[in-house]
Amino acid sequence: MNSLSHKKRTNLFIILSSIFLTNAILAEIIGVKIFSGEKTLGFEPVNWTFFGEYILDFNLTAGAVIWPIVFITTDIINEYFGKKGVRKISFITAGLIAYVFLVISLVTVLVPADFWLEVNATAPDGSSFDINYAFNTIFRQGLGIIIGSLTAFLLGQLIDVFVFQKLRAVTGPKMIWLRATGSTFVSQFIDSFVVLGIAFYVFGNWELSQVLAVGIINYIYKFTVAIALTPLLYVGHGLIDRYLGKELAEEMMTEASEDTAFL
Repeated sequence: MNSLSHKKRTNLFIILSSIFLTNAILAEIIGVKIFSGEKTLGFEPVNWTFFGEYILDFNLTAGAVIWPIVFITTDIINEYFGKKGVRKISFITAGLIAYVFLVISLVTVLVPADFWLEVNATAPDGSSFDINYAFNTIFRQGLGIIIGSLTAFLLGQLIDVFVFQKLRAVTGPKMIWLRATGSTFVSQFIDSFVVLGIAFYVFGNWELSQVLAVGIINYIYKFTVAIALTPLLYVGHGLIDRYLGKELAEEMMTEASEDTAFL
C-alpha cells in the first residue's frame, strides 16, 4: 500500500468515526427531552391504545432525531472497514459515553455559586426559578438508563455489523439498500427493547406490557427513518468512492467483506 492510499484510508476512518462519535454522544445527552412528533408537525396526537391499557402517541426522545445518522455511519464504516472498524469505534464510543455520564454525575453535585443562583432566580414570566435544580434534572440520568443505553448500544452495533456482513456475503457489492435496511431492521429491534427493558423494567417500575408498547413506537420511528434516509447512504458511498478512487475503494470493500464472524 502506498503512502497516499494509507493516508486516504486513515482520513476516511477519522472523518467517519468523528461523525459517528459526535452523534452517538450527543444523542445520549439530548435524549432526556421527550417531544411530541405529532404536535411538532402540527397534528393532534394519535392516541393509540396498546394491550388495552396504555395510550401512546409518537412521543420520542430528542436523541432519536439524530440517531439515524449513527445507523448510516455504521453501515458506511462497515462497508469500507468491516467488522473490525465498527467494533473499534463502537467500543471507543461506549467508553466515552460512560466517561460523559461520569463527568456529568460529578458536576451535578458541585455546590452552585450564590450569584449564579441569584442572577437566574427569575423566569421570563416573573416566577421563581431554580437553575441548579433544572441543570441537574436535565443532565442527570439514572443508573438504569445509563446501563440500559450502553448495553443496547453495544449489542445493537455488534448485531448490526454481523447481519450487514452476512447480507453482503449474499448480495456482493450490489444492493447496498438491502444490507443497510436489513441490518437496521434486526439491530434496532433489539436496541429499542433492550434499553427500555433494562432501564424501566429491571431497574424501574414499568410493567412488561408497557415496555413492549413504548418499544414498538420507538422501533417504528427508527426503522421508518432509516428507510427514508437510504438515498443519503448512496450519496455517501458516491462521495467516498470518488475520494478513494475506484481501485482503492474496491480493495477496501473486498477486505471488509472477508470477516463475517460475530466477534
